[in-house]
Amino acid sequence: MIPKLETIPYFKACQKGAKEAADELRVELIYRGPTNNRVEDQIPIVEDMIQLGLDVITIAPNDPEAIAPVLKRARNQGIIVITWDADANAKTSGRNAFCNQTPTDELAHLMVDIVAKAIGGKGKAVIVSTTPTAPNQNAWMSFMLPRIKEMYPQIALLETLYPDEDISKARQMTASVLAAHPDLRGIWGLSSVAVPGAAEAVRQAGKSGRVAVSGVTLPSELREYVKDGTVRQFCLWNPEDLGYLAVQMATRIKDGKYTDGTFDIGRIRGVRVRGDEVILGPPLVFDANNIDQFAF
Repeated sequence: MIPKLETIPYFKACQKGAKEAADELRVELIYRGPTNNRVEDQIPIVEDMIQLGLDVITIAPNDPEAIAPVLKRARNQGIIVITWDADANAKTSGRNAFCNQTPTDELAHLMVDIVAKAIGGKGKAVIVSTTPTAPNQNAWMSFMLPRIKEMYPQIALLETLYPDEDISKARQMTASVLAAHPDLRGIWGLSSVAVPGAAEAVRQAGKSGRVAVSGVTLPSELREYVKDGTVRQFCLWNPEDLGYLAVQMATRIKDGKYTDGTFDIGRIRGVRVRGDEVILGPPLVFDANNIDQFAF
């Protein structure tokens, strides 16, 4: 199992769930990822896994196109390949299935609506992504941008920020935008570090409650900002469940038990399988009323 990078809490939570499933199923799990979110660092790891002759490789790609050739080599060696958290190019990689955390369009629309409603549907706003090639962030934006244009035409989007998976860069870049645009009204963060980085920049600028900050991140990363009013609402899924589901599906595919439908898989209820996509479930919304209920 190969995450985008090993060093942030989000992927540590995914690892915890993956280990839980592996222990239940009595399968050997190797969890290894790069320390930087670069596809150039993921490719050698996949190559090493091919040499080990594993049954399954599951990966959260940092670049859907650049990772595809090495995943195709794994498939040519008879290894099952599953993507999770983010997808690879399905055709050129030949991957078997994608474990998607939540329906892409539902999550994108939810993120847009949370910020848009908070700012009254008008004003300047900015998206804080990770890298220009990040698969899931780009997929979300492909639904966010039309939603903003159609439903909230009075929102003026500034140029998207790309701070990698680096919370300090996210804070610094957001701070620069806040300084350059004192009338900024809204911020969407598209990673588990982008949202707390942006929230910290807003708080340091003394604009908590005046600039709406939302997006996808862990409750543990945003708890203090929710409690002081810097962030009102944000969304995510359970990353432990995602890691758990990826390992469960790896075993089902290996055992020839992959079919369309809605299933209870291990402890996860209502998993939807449609074609080559496995959907964990609907997104969760966190706020001051429920954030203390979640430990991840």
